Order: sequence, then structure tokens, then C-alpha cells
Amino acid sequence: MSKVRLASVWFSGCSGCHMSFLDLDERLLELASKVDLVYSPIVDIKEYPDDVDVLLVEGAIGNTEQRHLLEEMRQKTKLVVAFGDCAVTGNIPSLRNPIPREELLRAVYGDGDIPGLEEGDVPKMLPQAMPIHTVVKVDRFIPGCPPPADRIWTFLQALLAGRRPELAGADLRFG
Repeated sequence: MSKVRLASVWFSGCSGCHMSFLDLDERLLELASKVDLVYSPIVDIKEYPDDVDVLLVEGAIGNTEQRHLLEEMRQKTKLVVAFGDCAVTGNIPSLRNPIPREELLRAVYGDGDIPGLEEGDVPKMLPQAMPIHTVVKVDRFIPGCPPPADRIWTFLQALLAGRRPELAGADLRFG
């Protein structure tokens, strides 16, 4: 039996969802026997591979580079999961949304004259931080800020058992 090809990515967010993933503790050993982690900020793989079974996406989409990468990942992945409240709703990163982008950049970077920084050195900030379902089709959602390790485990166990992961009741709480 081949292992599930699992990937994860961290966009505009705090990395709390990945920390909760690591809080699976000894369950990570069981998970490692059933999945190949083919892309993630917790491993050193630079290129997103083809034929990924499951992608956990943490964070909102806040710039053009993130949007482009998410679109590429969607094309190469069977099941895309919004992983945590920032990916599901925009959450904390979307607090910037009422502020016009140019005003926000001026407030953060002043006149923008940063020695050595050239146009295009950093990805262009999008006008709004967006939950991932506004950019690509999302197949499943794991809410929480961050989702507790037990919620992540419940989801992964169903997935690895060949069932359609469905969270219900307390597993659907945000925050």
C-alpha cells in the first residue's frame, strides 16, 4: 500500500497551525508510517512536487507570490485543506483589509525609501488579505486559531482510513 503524499504550506499567518501539527507528539510516528511529507516549512524541500494527495494550507493570501504558489499547488493536489482560521476566514491578517493598501504601506514603511531595496524585491501586497477559498477551490476546512492537535488528528485519521474527513460539533469551533 502506497503512502499518502502530504504537503503543508504557511502563508500570511503566525505558524501556530504548524505548531499544533507538531503537537501531535508521539502520534507523528504513526503518521510517518502512513504518509510521505513531500513539501512543508518543517522540511527542506524547495519545489512543490506533482501528484500531491493532501495539502494543508495555513494562513491567508496576502501577496502576489502567495496567490501564484497557491494556484500552482491547487493544480498539483487532489485534496486542498484550509488549515486554521486564517486560511478559512482571513482572520488576523484580514484586519488590514479596511485600510487602503497604499496607506498601510506608508504607515509601515514610511516614504518607502529603503536603502538597497529595489522595486520587485518583495512580492506585491494584494489590496486585501483573503481566505484561500476566494483564490482556489478548497475541499475541506479545519477551523481553529490554531486548531488543537486532537482536531487535526481526528481529521487525519479519517483521511488515512479512507473516509471523507468531516468535522462536526466541537471540532467546528473557530478560535
